Amino acid sequence: MPLSSGTRLDFYEVTGKLGEGAMGEVYRARDTTLDRDVALKVLPEAFTADPERLARFQREAKVLASLNHPNIGGIHGLQTSGDTRALVLELIEGPTLAERIAEGPVPVDQAVALAIGISEGIGQAHAQGIVHRDIKPQNVLLTPEGVPKVTDFGI
Repeated sequence: MPLSSGTRLDFYEVTGKLGEGAMGEVYRARDTTLDRDVALKVLPEAFTADPERLARFQREAKVLASLNHPNIGGIHGLQTSGDTRALVLELIEGPTLAERIAEGPVPVDQAVALAIGISEGIGQAHAQGIVHRDIKPQNVLLTPEGVPKVTDFGI
């Protein structure tokens, strides 16, 4: 079920849609308890009745919770409200690497810094026995400072 601005999932208030992918839609939301913005990755309603998809979604939450690295997008929790299930994720305020690439050539020094950051994040996951399975420019977000954050592990 698509969410609209103003929709509440317990203490998270949706303020807008950020995007969508195969495993759900992503919304910007306000955590009204901690007074911060977060990203909510909502599992499509059709998947909530599918035990395999639900298990995959919960696995993604546990895997993300086990990772702590400056180049990996963080998770704050797993939220269930009625039939809606969502990952509560770090909100990364910036473009995807794909969007940045589409703007034009990336200067060599920035490209090297991005490659190092992405490699370090993925390396940390590999050190813990976790394989990304869906690494692509659309799954790397850039902070306003240009720090790459690997997201959407495709578990």
